Amino acid sequence: MADLPIQNRLLRRLSPGDLALLTLDSPVRLPLRARLEQPGEETKFVHFLESGIASVVLDNVAGKEIEVGLVGREGLTGVSLALGDRIAVFETYMQVDGSAFQIEAQRFISAVGESATLRDLMSRYSRYFSIQVAGTAAANGRAKLPARLARWLLMVSDRSGPSFQITHEFISVMLGVRRSGVTLALATLEGSRLIRASRGSVTILDREGLIEEANGSYGLPEREYDRLLAR
Repeated sequence: MADLPIQNRLLRRLSPGDLALLTLDSPVRLPLRARLEQPGEETKFVHFLESGIASVVLDNVAGKEIEVGLVGREGLTGVSLALGDRIAVFETYMQVDGSAFQIEAQRFISAVGESATLRDLMSRYSRYFSIQVAGTAAANGRAKLPARLARWLLMVSDRSGPSFQITHEFISVMLGVRRSGVTLALATLEGSRLIRASRGSVTILDREGLIEEANGSYGLPEREYDRLLAR
């Protein structure tokens, strides 16, 4: 098993017996844009993220990408394997480079089948992630762009800290909007002294103000994660 300390919040909750079933090796590096799952293809690995952020992305009917979920060290990619589905529906790739414990699909499936506690944890995480996806759909459908952007920046900062590298173009892809709209929304948040934006980076200056700017679109998945998984 890999040397401790483990940063992934799910792995930190596991018993030594469950960790042994997963037979963790050393974390692997996951560079920016590394693809972890491809839609329509068999999922080959589960990744328990130690650092960085993975985006779960859907191609919409217009052929454009939009982000439907985020994964950081609070979770894992490929959780559908625990639910009996080996085929990926969404594309998942690294939005912020990092590292992860990489586990072969069959090894993960066998471990989940053998351990009731591991199976319960995966069910709880799957429930949380479905709530996050629903929250994203609600924000995309109802919230104005500055609120959606505030929510997204908060979710990224939850996983990578208050300062992170990201481009306007990439944010526009994740939110499914034009780059010019992202530039204006960032300028609005910066004008309110909630963030500092420079070329390729964003720093959160006023987290509470950013939560207020999100206008209720941020917080539900985070609270449900604590209810389901932080005990």
